[in-house]
Amino acid sequence: MESLKTWLNQLDGGDPDMTLALYVLFVIIAVILFNFALRRLLFRLEHKSQRTVTPWDTAFITAARRPASLLAWLAGLAFVGEIIAEQKEIPIFTAIPTVRTIGVIACLSWFLLSFINRAEDAIIAQRAQRGESIDRTTLDAVSKLLHVSVLIIATLVGLQSLGFSISGALAFGGIGGIAVGFAAKDLLANFFGSLMIYFDRPFAIGDWIRSSEKQIEGTVEEIGWRLTRIRTFDKRPLYVPNAIFTQISVENPSRMSNRRINETIGLRYDDISVVREVVADIRAMLMAHPEIDQNQTLIVNFNQFNDFSLDILVYTFTRTTVWVDFHEIKQDVLLRIADIIERHGAEIAYPTRVSLSRALPPDPRTNPPQENPAR
Repeated sequence: MESLKTWLNQLDGGDPDMTLALYVLFVIIAVILFNFALRRLLFRLEHKSQRTVTPWDTAFITAARRPASLLAWLAGLAFVGEIIAEQKEIPIFTAIPTVRTIGVIACLSWFLLSFINRAEDAIIAQRAQRGESIDRTTLDAVSKLLHVSVLIIATLVGLQSLGFSISGALAFGGIGGIAVGFAAKDLLANFFGSLMIYFDRPFAIGDWIRSSEKQIEGTVEEIGWRLTRIRTFDKRPLYVPNAIFTQISVENPSRMSNRRINETIGLRYDDISVVREVVADIRAMLMAHPEIDQNQTLIVNFNQFNDFSLDILVYTFTRTTVWVDFHEIKQDVLLRIADIIERHGAEIAYPTRVSLSRALPPDPRTNPPQENPAR
């Protein structure tokens, strides 16, 4: 650089201002060329990394493109500022080292946050391509914790670079944390509620949950630090503070192992002679049904003498837990039961009413006899 200064001084005839201007122009041109070459290099590396099996290199290079370009400009402009500060006594240029340090911290934080996001997307895409299950709740929790860690570390390093004592800031945070805790207890309760969800994992993204205590039912779409977004079955979003889940019981039907068929079939009292055969045929049908889980409880028994029917209890479980498929299987089972009842000449009972108005003789007080007109 000293040789460059000497050459520029000879070129402009010894004018210091002209030498400084040429020197700055040369550095800016060099930064532009370096930035252009850097972007082209990263673009080619990104293009080649997409052909590899591992997604980490693509995420790393893609996340580094913009922060690296900004860092190159920052370093070049800081160098230009230092050159001007050597020749001119301008107070504002004394802050260049601090600004450069803060800029480097910001670029590194930007790169790390972008890398975390792209790595998360890459993991999801890779698992989906392989057909493997994805625990989106845990992945989302780890991603958010890494984001918070990067931001906290960047803030502390930035404060240290600005001349603040980190130990003093931590001590102030400890004292002020008590006041902040009282002022924002609901926010903290929701935050710790989200941690409990991540650790206990009563439900995950995509699960169908419900709670009768708070009239909550729907599919979990997002678990945030403060709120959990649930899409109800009428497609409306429901935002529930995470602290609520530490106070209520939550049912997670998505994790059921089977779905239950629990029906009572009533026959007429006239069909008492064929009840035994009907029960036996229904049990045989269920035991042979391919969609009924034979490892679960299966009950088919004459249960009770009802007011107007002979009740048969049908209690069994399907293999599937899919709501739509379950109803198709249940429909098939009920129709087969109806066929069995009809095959034995029986009928399904229903409440009957007997009209007594025709059976009783007319009341002479309300219906007096008519005189014979022939008399």
